[in-house]
Parts: sequence; C-alpha cells; structure tokens
Amino acid sequence: MSNEPVNVTLEFTPNPSTLKFVVNRTFCERGAANFTEEQKATHAPLAKKLFSVDGVKAVLVGTNFVTITKAPDGAWDTIAEKVPQTIEGFIQSGKAAFDEEWTWETASSNDSDVVTKIKQVLDQEIRPAVAMDGGDIAFSRYEDGIVYLQMQGACSSCPSSVATLKMGVETRLKEVIPEIQEVVQI
Repeated sequence: MSNEPVNVTLEFTPNPSTLKFVVNRTFCERGAANFTEEQKATHAPLAKKLFSVDGVKAVLVGTNFVTITKAPDGAWDTIAEKVPQTIEGFIQSGKAAFDEEWTWETASSNDSDVVTKIKQVLDQEIRPAVAMDGGDIAFSRYEDGIVYLQMQGACSSCPSSVATLKMGVETRLKEVIPEIQEVVQI
C-alpha cells in the first residue's frame, strides 16, 4: 500500500450520463470490470460499495479509474461529492477492489486465429483508447465475419458510441483482419 495520499480526480466523459473518477492507485492490471447492477458485484467490494451511493446506476472499475453511470433520478452533486469519499475510504481500508473469487476473462486456447487477433487488437489498441473516456469494450463473439462487442461504462449509452464503433473499432479491425465484414454492438 502506498504512503502517498489517495487522490481522486473527476473527469467528464463524452457520455452525459457518466462521470470518470481517476485515482492514483491501480485496481487491476488491464481491462475493466463492468457492473450494471449491485448483485453482479459480489466479488468486487469496491463496486459493491459504490452502489451504496445514492443515484449510482452502474459502475465500471478500470485500471486506475472508476466510471459511474447516474440513475435517471440521481443527482450529480451527490455523486460528485460521495463517490470520491467512498473511493478514498475504501482504499484507506486496505481492501482490494476485487476479492480472490473474482475471475477475469482471459484468452482461451480454444480461440480461433481470428478471435485471438481480434482480442489482441482490442486489448492493445482499442480498450486503452476508450478507457481514456471512461469506457470499455468487451468481446462477446465472432460469427460468420461479424464481431459482436459490448460497449461498457461511458461507452454504453454514449451518443457517439455508434461512431466510435463503426468508424474507429470496425475500421481498425478490418485493417488487421480482412475476414471481418462488420462490427456490431450487443
């Protein structure tokens, strides 16, 4: 545990329903974990704690940030005040953001060459880029030339997510993997 004071910085995202809180600590080595409801945060104590803040609808825990999606009846003032306090208190308690029962999705030896390449491009290029805006993109499946992805965090309901998906992600994946015909959001 670092002796450096916990610093939580608020950043706005392109999605008007989300805020990104950057923290001077590491929650995970790579990627992000998305929680659209508290019940799914069983093995993610930080996310579970953040759901106790009034107005929090969803939580995405990234490498060194947390993205909060506001419920329709939530108040930004409350979230902007309480979320940093909750994160600081959680970190000061010494608990890990994820417990030992948490499992990260990893590449599988059963993946085809195309799926392996898709995951590499997503992990090395695309996910770090969308994380800067407080989001994440998760691979779902690849079938008949179509890549199915799930937009998460700030990307999940962002007005520009379709443009990001089609002009950014689809274009890049097609450059690297000619077999890909289309990228679709699920």
